[in-house]
Amino acid sequence: MRPRGGGVAWSELMSIVRTAATFAPPVMQARRWLEGMAFPAQRPLINVSQAAPVEPPPDALRQVMADVALSRDDAHLYGPVLGLPALRAELAAQSTRIYGGTINTSHVAITSGCNQAFAAAIATLCGEGDEVILPTPWYFNHKMWLDMSGVTAVALKTDAALLPDPEAAQALITPRTRAIALVSPNNPAGVEYPAELLQAFFDLARRNGIALILDETYRDFHSQTGAPHGLFMDPDWDDTLIHLYSFSKAYRLTGHRVGAIVTAPARLAEVEKFLDTVAICPGQIGQHAALWGMQNLAQWLAGERNEILTRRGAIESGFHRLAAQGWSLLGSGAYFAYMAHPFAISSADLAPKLVRDQSILCLPGTMFCPQIDPDGTQQLRIAFANLDTSGIEVLFERLIAMHTSP
Repeated sequence: MRPRGGGVAWSELMSIVRTAATFAPPVMQARRWLEGMAFPAQRPLINVSQAAPVEPPPDALRQVMADVALSRDDAHLYGPVLGLPALRAELAAQSTRIYGGTINTSHVAITSGCNQAFAAAIATLCGEGDEVILPTPWYFNHKMWLDMSGVTAVALKTDAALLPDPEAAQALITPRTRAIALVSPNNPAGVEYPAELLQAFFDLARRNGIALILDETYRDFHSQTGAPHGLFMDPDWDDTLIHLYSFSKAYRLTGHRVGAIVTAPARLAEVEKFLDTVAICPGQIGQHAALWGMQNLAQWLAGERNEILTRRGAIESGFHRLAAQGWSLLGSGAYFAYMAHPFAISSADLAPKLVRDQSILCLPGTMFCPQIDPDGTQQLRIAFANLDTSGIEVLFERLIAMHTSP
């Protein structure tokens, strides 16, 4: 609400409020490029801007959700703040089978999406003026939440393979550092961090008395079979590791917002305060869906993973056509391909131009880097999971056509 006469000016007020400390949501900003656009019938829009399943959940899961809505009165009431006990127990059991080690129900809380899991973790770790190290290119919602929390995001530049260096991270640690946050498979780059690299960051965090936040939203689409790391094998893993997970991509539940945080029980007591204040409890129908999915859709999910890996293969095998025109494939995996373009303009200008000239909506690298980082101006993120292999072929044809467009 605007202040009345004699009060603080609106511009002054905005300079001190938390939301003004960060940038506009990138996906929403990109969608505004579509306003007033009419795409020709022979060149419909290709939307590779947001990493989300474009199909609804499978019919069997939708039926379960309908049955829950119709037959379970308690699904429409407040539920436990930390989530349904059965879902917490199932995630603990399946995580133990995947990673080894000991993960108990008492280590698990269900959240309203994985973004909320990250926000809850930061709320338990950081105060005003503290710092969290984020490798770049970073996941922009992590950066936004740190900004709005009064926490400094310290950029850790990655190497040519888009992998962060633990020694470089060590050099950035100060008395105000509270955590290092990693995403693997990575958003936006798709890169899968090797197990030994994750172990090195875990050891670094423990030596320095800080937390390692590991976001594995895209774990179910990792190209490696078996455990992607051995961090949970450490008997005292919960003194350092805060693990984040999402059911949204695995079971096409993005609209139902079901995520998880796995950490020490003592930290979950603090997480509970945050969750109770922000949302009281995660949505119950989505939780029942996630539970049924975990118990019944393993074979279906394996098929989903194989399809994503097939699309990744199509990106990698067909990229030589773009490489011949100066493009570089910097990283690929999970839902993403991260590319460097060959044009003499910033990606911030190229991305809306792609909408106008080639009916492609993607995100520029400037949305994933500090403003002072020139790398972002040459980079684009492509959420290729939104396309089948024939759609990827059309995407490549349109990107190639950018070289001949006026």
